[in-house]
Amino acid sequence: MKLPHKLHKKLIAREANKTLRTLKSSEDLIDFSSNDYLGFSKNGLLSEKASQILQEYGIHSQGATGSRLLSGNHALYPIAENTIARFHESETALIFNSGYDANIGFFQSVPQRGDVILYDEYIHASIRDGITMSHAKAFKFSHNHLSSLEKLLSKQKREMSEGQGGKEIYVVTESVFSMDGDSPDLLGIQTLCEAYNAHLIVDEAHATGVIGTYGQGLVQMIGLEKRVFARIVTFGKAMGTHGAAIVCSKELRTYLINFARSLIYTTALPPHTIATILAAYNYLSEDQTPHSAIKELQKNIQTFREVVTSLGIQSSFIESTSAIQCMIIPGVERVKTLSRKLTQHGYNIQPILSPTVPQGQERLRFCLHSFTTEVEITQLLTTLATFINLKQHHEG
Repeated sequence: MKLPHKLHKKLIAREANKTLRTLKSSEDLIDFSSNDYLGFSKNGLLSEKASQILQEYGIHSQGATGSRLLSGNHALYPIAENTIARFHESETALIFNSGYDANIGFFQSVPQRGDVILYDEYIHASIRDGITMSHAKAFKFSHNHLSSLEKLLSKQKREMSEGQGGKEIYVVTESVFSMDGDSPDLLGIQTLCEAYNAHLIVDEAHATGVIGTYGQGLVQMIGLEKRVFARIVTFGKAMGTHGAAIVCSKELRTYLINFARSLIYTTALPPHTIATILAAYNYLSEDQTPHSAIKELQKNIQTFREVVTSLGIQSSFIESTSAIQCMIIPGVERVKTLSRKLTQHGYNIQPILSPTVPQGQERLRFCLHSFTTEVEITQLLTTLATFINLKQHHEG
């Protein structure tokens, strides 16, 4: 059937500015694109451990058969949630089907009409979508900018003192931003939240399994786990599987079970997925200090940064000590051309285009992994520098 005109027009516009998305395979390329930071998605030992967990509890079903409030809350759920809560030093945890579902469920249900959400301008799309579904008002603050946040908090406090009371203030940020790889001053943000009686929510998607001795995340690394209102940890990145959890108080968990629509109205995760989540957490909890995969990842991050500096191309990179390293290449055609050339040399690095990032901020995003070799990193960046120098030579 013919696509409605308005939809067709939007596709034509994407084609015209060369930002039309397509699905493609990259299995034969050296991975500098996936979120599989620790290589857990292909770890045979974790597959074996997940199978052992299913056998131990006598679970043979392929699916959950229903939502968690009906028939889908199988025996592995409370075991996994208790494990997650202990690992993240929280009262409890509540598993959702994905990080997207967790963020949608939280922001759709927790902030109420008359409440206010203050969010970092670079916050993830799933949080923005959840905010859109909320009845609360929302205002953005400048990226990782404490004074910008304090200005908004001060304004809300002033309005409350002028008779517009009864509102709750929620502040949301990420511990590692997915498109820049940088981190906020979480201690500074939490201090502001306490001064203005606001609730802090931290999305730890790209910090879970990566930051901290055992991958507990940035909140725990700086000792804020008892002070933050809620954290979102996800399992589709460093944990190598699927799903997410909100780690929080028992009372908030009960509230989410009753009001988070993305939990209530969806089929639960199958037992095999929950078993794999359990296996990943058990693996990270083993007595290795620091954990070997995390240690290898951190070494590769350091190597990447050192090679970038030695090649003299560091001015094009956003400052980051995370597994996400981004090189700003303004212009859709230019960044796509560089990505295509690197693909031809066997590397999978995807260009990030608008509307994911603002126009003029197009970039190559390099995702680093524990299983990448120093040779692969050096050869990749040397090849990249050659392409950039050739272009500058031709333009000169």
